[in-house]
Amino acid sequence: MEYIKRAEERKEVVDTAVQAAVTEIINNVRTKGDAALREYNERFDQNTRECLRVSREEIEAAYQRMAPEDLADIRAAAANIRAFAEAQRATLGELRDFSPVPGVHLGHRIMPVSACGCYVPGGNFPLYSTALMLVVPAKVAGVKRVCAVSPAVRGENAIHYKTLVALDVAGADEIYAVSGAQAIAALSYGTESIEPVDLIVGPGNRYVAEAKRQCYGQVGIDFIAGPSEVLVIADGSGDPVTVAADLLAQAEHDVNAKSILISTDKAFAEKAIAAVEEELTTLPTAGIAGKSWEVFGEVLLAEDADEAIRYANDYAPEHLELNVADPDRYFEALTNYGSLFIGQNTAEVFGDYASGTNHTLPTVKAARYTGGLWVGTYLKTCTYQSMSDAASREIAALAARMAYGEGLHGHARAAEERLKEK
Repeated sequence: MEYIKRAEERKEVVDTAVQAAVTEIINNVRTKGDAALREYNERFDQNTRECLRVSREEIEAAYQRMAPEDLADIRAAAANIRAFAEAQRATLGELRDFSPVPGVHLGHRIMPVSACGCYVPGGNFPLYSTALMLVVPAKVAGVKRVCAVSPAVRGENAIHYKTLVALDVAGADEIYAVSGAQAIAALSYGTESIEPVDLIVGPGNRYVAEAKRQCYGQVGIDFIAGPSEVLVIADGSGDPVTVAADLLAQAEHDVNAKSILISTDKAFAEKAIAAVEEELTTLPTAGIAGKSWEVFGEVLLAEDADEAIRYANDYAPEHLELNVADPDRYFEALTNYGSLFIGQNTAEVFGDYASGTNHTLPTVKAARYTGGLWVGTYLKTCTYQSMSDAASREIAALAARMAYGEGLHGHARAAEERLKEK
């Protein structure tokens, strides 16, 4: 693999200052409850509201601010996300009355968690698409209580109106104007206003990520999200300007975002680099995207498709694009990615907003062992069993022998009770 543009190494460094700050925030929320949430709201967001929960009146007022075409777009995107989540849910079936031996009846049920918390970041932009991505599949899964938290617009005491509308369209049952690690702590342990949940999903900054890490166990989480990533494999058959646009679409997320191009055609790679530099001269978010591209943008020349595939599988990117003439050549061989976008017609940005797949995806090589958020994230597969008298006796003897072999005499005696005449 030859580097045409080499990025700086993005080292995963344990930030002890962040860890300590988050630990203090969690402890304060556990001790002081809503008072701590109000204190942090004012300190970090200039949010001085007393009632943390967003009222129905606020939501209705947000609808009044929406342009009709924007509301129609949110509803259309939600419909696509919902349709795909419903199709995914249909693939998950219960298992009933399976018998490995006569008289033993086994099965599993698929059940939603009772309550989940959805963290919708505010950050530099109102990420109302994330509201749809988190809440819609939760409702499709059948979660009874979907609780959303999101920061207020700085100094306005209110969540951005588009985010509020998206949360309502998606079906959120409760919405709170709370941000950061303190929101994760509140969802995990509860306060006077916010009842704790069973599962927390959604991306956030390093404080949110660290809070999810520290609260895991008290509450379930989807995964720990890092800076966003895209890896594009191009064989030179496509348009370098289109590839450049896709690289910068990812770069504008964050100065730490990672945009990678692997090409088997050197001339194409060089044209894509030139196209990136050209677009940066007019891109309104060039301040962020340009820094990300300068520091972490990477362009590599692969000897052939096999080398490109090996690199992609090792990197395990969040988003993987195939800008190639023969995607079937790559499809089966690619195994590690958050979401795959096949062909030049299929922009990664479509998945970010409206095609129907989820944009909450694993980063920093987590795609080696997990996929992205989906309807199954909110579901539990729980087994059950029952036995006839004859089967119980047969299994009891086997279980007792194995328990004695492990030195667990209490286990053995519990099994042997089933061998006695009652």
